[in-house]
Amino acid sequence: MGKKANGGLLLLKRDDEKKEIEFELEYLLSLTLQQRFRLMQKKNREMLALLKQNGHGKAFEIYKRK
Repeated sequence: MGKKANGGLLLLKRDDEKKEIEFELEYLLSLTLQQRFRLMQKKNREMLALLKQNGHGKAFEIYKRK
């Protein structure tokens, strides 16, 4: 079984996706609704910045031929 140490880190001897997901859900459930929304907004800004940084910041435009 994994254990928590150093501010909420999950330490496992072997990869275990099920335990990782359970740990993540337990963490998210420990947050208030407001904290969850702030986290979601922060992650959204991070993703948008990464997309822009990698040349995917603007949606493609469709041109109509005449």
